[in-house]
Amino acid sequence: MTDDKLIAAKQKWARDGRLLTGAAAPPAQRLPPGQRRVETWPVLDIGVEPGVSTADWTLEVFGLVEAPLKWDWAAFQRQKQTDFLSDIHCVTAWSRFDNRWRGVATRDLLDLVRPKAQARFVIQHSFDGYTTNVPLAAFADDDVLLAHEWEGAPLSLAHGGPVRLILPKLYLWKSAKWLAKLEFVAEDRAGFWEQRGYHMNGDPWTEERYG
Repeated sequence: MTDDKLIAAKQKWARDGRLLTGAAAPPAQRLPPGQRRVETWPVLDIGVEPGVSTADWTLEVFGLVEAPLKWDWAAFQRQKQTDFLSDIHCVTAWSRFDNRWRGVATRDLLDLVRPKAQARFVIQHSFDGYTTNVPLAAFADDDVLLAHEWEGAPLSLAHGGPVRLILPKLYLWKSAKWLAKLEFVAEDRAGFWEQRGYHMNGDPWTEERYG
């Protein structure tokens, strides 16, 4: 079951504009406004931790693409594997620097599925029912990854394993844990937190915490 108290509290944050500083900064400033650097990786979710193993994990890509696909774990592992180093920034005001990831770059995925001309957004669907929306241009950036390893080890279930998105230029709620489906659409569509007062884009450097 979802954590209704946590969800209600975060909706109140959105209504109250909690953590907003009113500042803005260029991405060249490594720590976005209102953030504090941490060494740990806090665990946050909506209260549901699905028991997804590599044996039963699949990823489906559908919608406005020329070549829809569905990978099981073996097919995912056969794809080109890429290593990235990136920072992550949570809307709850913590940032963690220099995270080492391994997985499939979204640019390589896009080469396979070939989004149609009218595709402008990607809706991420998770095994726990969570959804979030990102612009296709952001999803296609050169540092975005379908990650299955963190710091040289398999991504833990608590942090979204077997596979989660890592889109480091947006707040971390835009990087869905327990990734199950990627839907390519023409019109933007609010996901779980966006329906509850959070920003449709989520840029940390302009403090797009809430809509």
